Amino acid sequence: MALPHTPDSNPNDYIDDEDFITLEAPLEVSGERLDKFLGAALPDYSRNRLKAWVEAGAVTVDGKVTKVRHLLRGGEAIKVFPQELPEQFAFTPENIPLDIVYEDDSVIVINKQAGLVVHPAAGNWTGTLLNGLLHRFPELKLLPRAGIVHRLDKDTSGLMVVARTDIAQISLVRQLQERTVGRRYLSWVWGDAPSQGKVLATVGRDQRDRLKMAAGSSQGKPAATLFRRIAKGAFSDSPLALLECRLETGRTHQIRVHLESLGFPLLGDPVYRKRTPGVAKSLPFERQALHAFALSLRHPGTQELMTWFRLPPQDLIDLLPLVGMSEADLPKEDALMALIKNEQQNS
Repeated sequence: MALPHTPDSNPNDYIDDEDFITLEAPLEVSGERLDKFLGAALPDYSRNRLKAWVEAGAVTVDGKVTKVRHLLRGGEAIKVFPQELPEQFAFTPENIPLDIVYEDDSVIVINKQAGLVVHPAAGNWTGTLLNGLLHRFPELKLLPRAGIVHRLDKDTSGLMVVARTDIAQISLVRQLQERTVGRRYLSWVWGDAPSQGKVLATVGRDQRDRLKMAAGSSQGKPAATLFRRIAKGAFSDSPLALLECRLETGRTHQIRVHLESLGFPLLGDPVYRKRTPGVAKSLPFERQALHAFALSLRHPGTQELMTWFRLPPQDLIDLLPLVGMSEADLPKEDALMALIKNEQQNS
């Protein structure tokens, strides 16, 4: 019988490593049905639940969604994405408004609104981006996670890419693994942040609070965040800064955790609040001030380098004058494109 092995042996940024169980079918199970193999390999889950996961596309064999009666040949890599409720509820198409920035036969780029959960999970089994994608693009039901290859926190706004084919999904996952997907964020933080810096600190579950992540955890995974200050401001004499952050890895809550570890918590962050000044209670902003404003990748089909840019939503625009900033402080698209082009040439 194959035993689950930790994804740490093959680290990547596809969603989050802790989200799936990886199995390898041994050669001696050749000719055995997938559902029978899963039942023996994962005795902690009922046969009915495993069957429902397969039917919902939450199990892949060598990266492809398949059927319960699929016959194994031995040697396949199997990934199981555990779901805590029946998938007929979690994977129901729903008519949810989506801001589609770009779409073609291979990829979809979305400007996610704050408040929208990306993938069904405990406490949010409906009303997610995945549910909206399945309504707008029904063919995504054939792909693992409906083509989703990375995610943003519920209250983080901004750009995400979704694969539309299995070939595109494999390409995007590989680019994430190789850290060639460019992801840039605008982060408003408390404190007198330096002009630039780089955070190299593992990110893992907080051992004292399992609902939080922690930087520097011995059980964490390597993570790297680069940042540069693009504006300074203040609120009630408490200094703050607008940072552009660039991810080299994609760990859960990475930017929020990394910046807090330096003493620069995000404005409005309800979870990571160490060294947040008392005046923060008077600032009328109730989500982490974080927006994914630029996304760069190689198109899975044409191999063309493509970049998308979106200014922050209105709630962040309205925040600017409250903290001594203006829209003139925000990045300009032309300058950003030139910067990205120069980085690509020098990489």
